Amino acid sequence: DNSDDFITKHRTCRRQVRECSGEADHHEGMSSDDELTLTEMKEFQKNKDNVLEDSRKVFEDVHADFCDIRKILLKFQEWKEKFPDSYCDAYISFCLPKLLNPLIRVQLANWNPLEQDFTELEETPWFRAIEEFSHAKTISES
Repeated sequence: DNSDDFITKHRTCRRQVRECSGEADHHEGMSSDDELTLTEMKEFQKNKDNVLEDSRKVFEDVHADFCDIRKILLKFQEWKEKFPDSYCDAYISFCLPKLLNPLIRVQLANWNPLEQDFTELEETPWFRAIEEFSHAKTISES
């Protein structure tokens, strides 16, 4: 791959420059080679903004009852309470993760685990809704 060759040559050249200049405080693996340039950072931010804008539009033509995790889970909770045999026969507990996956992915489009605390994630409305549903499921099963 040409980009790998370029990076290797670039690192070798920088190492030779450091050796000639007498830079003794450099630690291997602590290089700034992997840092983004200003142009790359602007391009990344532009792409990120475009993705976030598109993610806001994903469910704009969907009825609110089918794009709100809490409302969806309430419908399943009602089904479970009114028709437990049907609910069990449909293997809903296996289907819910696949059903909720696209909704959660849209919610996580802007979440960065390296910049945000996990406790912030636990306070999001969709996380709380799933937690409440799971807690209600545990109570009804016991």
